[in-house]
Amino acid sequence: MLFRASAKTVAARALDGSLFFHLNEQHYHQLGHRAGASEARSWERSIPVLAAALNEAGLGDVEVILEYALPLNSKRADAVLAGRHPVTGEPSYVVVELKQWGQATPDEDDPELCRIDAYTHPVLNPIEQVRRYCEHIVNFNGALAGQGHRVSGAAYLHNATEFGVSGLRAVELDDQGQLFSGERRGEFLAYLRSKLSTTVPGASFADAFLSGKQAPSKQLMSLAAQEVREREQFVLLDEQQVAYRLVLNAVRRAKQSDHKEVVVVTGGPGTGKSVIALSLLGELYRQGVPALHATGSKAFTQTMRKVAGARKREVQDLFKYFNSFMTAEKNALDVLICDEAHRLRETSANRWTRAAHRTGKPQVDELVDAARVPVFLLDEHQVVRPGEMGTVSEIEAAAAKRGLACTVVPLDSQFRCGGSEVYLRWVLRLLGLEEGGPVAWEPDERMELRTADSPEEMERFLESRRAQGYGARITAGYCWPWSPEPKPGEPLPADVVIGDWARPWNLRGDRSVSGAPASSLWATDPAGFGQVGCVYTAQGFEYDWSGVILGPDLVWRGDRWITDRTASKDSVIKKSTTDVDRLIRNTYKVLLTRGMVGTVLYSTDPETQEKLRELVGSQQEAAVV
Repeated sequence: MLFRASAKTVAARALDGSLFFHLNEQHYHQLGHRAGASEARSWERSIPVLAAALNEAGLGDVEVILEYALPLNSKRADAVLAGRHPVTGEPSYVVVELKQWGQATPDEDDPELCRIDAYTHPVLNPIEQVRRYCEHIVNFNGALAGQGHRVSGAAYLHNATEFGVSGLRAVELDDQGQLFSGERRGEFLAYLRSKLSTTVPGASFADAFLSGKQAPSKQLMSLAAQEVREREQFVLLDEQQVAYRLVLNAVRRAKQSDHKEVVVVTGGPGTGKSVIALSLLGELYRQGVPALHATGSKAFTQTMRKVAGARKREVQDLFKYFNSFMTAEKNALDVLICDEAHRLRETSANRWTRAAHRTGKPQVDELVDAARVPVFLLDEHQVVRPGEMGTVSEIEAAAAKRGLACTVVPLDSQFRCGGSEVYLRWVLRLLGLEEGGPVAWEPDERMELRTADSPEEMERFLESRRAQGYGARITAGYCWPWSPEPKPGEPLPADVVIGDWARPWNLRGDRSVSGAPASSLWATDPAGFGQVGCVYTAQGFEYDWSGVILGPDLVWRGDRWITDRTASKDSVIKKSTTDVDRLIRNTYKVLLTRGMVGTVLYSTDPETQEKLRELVGSQQEAAVV
């Protein structure tokens, strides 16, 4: 949150201007950058309106939590009102989304979406937006576990008339999804009084709300089976739900009018791309729509097959590889969901491809041709191998060549790394992937960051967290040789050697050896903790605690990073003629963004290790506590 106080205090500080100065300063302190002009303008125009409504309703002692950060997510609710319910006497919380819109109309294809003049693309109906915020809070704030009835939600469009926004109520209304226009201000006041007591201060209820333990995120792999069949395991928020609805609408149009179009969903690590992919697959699967999920990652696909299809062979068959469509008939599928699409290759052919299938056809063309609605989910900054070329421009060009419409949906909200935008920006600046250079880490209460003085210390710390019930993995840059796998019963070769500490790499193959899980299950099987993972087995996955070892392929010298391809043992990196510097930095970006709760850093290079300690802070050492 950026600020909390009683409605009386909010009104007074809004009047003298100190509230907006405080919000701006807290925004900068917590998020690392100034609020945008539109956001600051909304504070100045909307918060006084809400405060005035509360005070006029006799709710001046209700506690107002402004810009509440949703648990394990980077989205923020405009306001959460805390107090006691006037009838039941229980704690009562009202989530309020404030909109300055003068008018908005439902999208002609889908009432869950709407259109306003300020945007060229549809946005989520604010009723649906606030309802999903309520659901997310109930799911992840421990103070409300099993108490969903204590949370209500309303969108207040204070500049709008009924004529301008009444069409938005075409979606179902419920206790967590209401909408009030400025013209119905009196009804909004009555609604607030029906949820919050006018006689009991709300401070203690706000304390309980804010102290609720944030439940661990529902990790993608462990819930894939339920997700494919039920889809209710995850709540899609804002642009995630927009992306989901746009794809379903495209599917409907394709079925109704022999139509074909392309959808691209872009976003950084943890923005929910794979959750959207699974949500779509589950919904289409239940509707009987021919659809498949494909990736270029063996680990990701094999894990999907094993976990999501643990009991049903037909579910396993939903998960394919990008090169599975070389001979597919045009539009054989209704939908093809291409997850991790930044791993698209120039062609699908490899050394085992039959001569008759070596057509030279670009892989992106094969995927676009295979379905009436091909969907690509990607992060252009996760390209870590030469030859990976999944970009928005490549896909748009393939669509344009066929005269197809191509819709691009950007995702901004952050789920991985505890929903910490601050941590993600810190990683980008650390690695020189964002301008400005490395900066000191300032804890934001969403993500923990520590350094270890040795791999032994890192391992001990992570073991202590595992003893507390957390998951953990250690990964490293590909800077040590990788021995052939031993025969069954033989010990794994300890290839990653740092001083007296030595551990094996994760397995390469598809079978378990000496208690270590198959390569594709390293990130999800608890037995994976005994081996060091590489980028190819970590990419696309997440775990609670992440230990990252920086090898000699990336070292700090003076005032900059130096990458050394000769230190890499990855043959594709050593042979590459492309931008190896960028590939190595992207590799460490992937490794550094796998943790959901915290990350521990260690570098084999003394100067680099000293730089990490300087940035992270000596008080953040990974001592076992």
